[in-house]
Amino acid sequence: MADEYIQVYTTTGSKEDVEKIAKLLVEQMLAGCVQVVGPISSTYWWEENIEAAQEWLCIIKTKRILFEKLSAAIQVVHPYRVPEVTAVPIVAGSKDYLDWLQSVLTKMK
Repeated sequence: MADEYIQVYTTTGSKEDVEKIAKLLVEQMLAGCVQVVGPISSTYWWEENIEAAQEWLCIIKTKRILFEKLSAAIQVVHPYRVPEVTAVPIVAGSKDYLDWLQSVLTKMK
């Protein structure tokens, strides 16, 4: 059962933007839960330069089958030209948590 679920990650430069994304994904029933973490420090390559920024991180719990819709929804409201939208499989979890996630996500398209 766990292999049908994923955690998706995206970052933004402001708490307001990341909270907007979190609320949107839950309201549109594309995620069962979104956790907001931050601020975090990011160091990365951008346009041939090493950049550093303070960002906020979304950790999104959803079904693998919803990834494309979820990614598209993020792209519409995300302020970055090239936002991070990455996913990793949930390979294991506590039975109670996965049962809860299943019950929430079964309501989703």
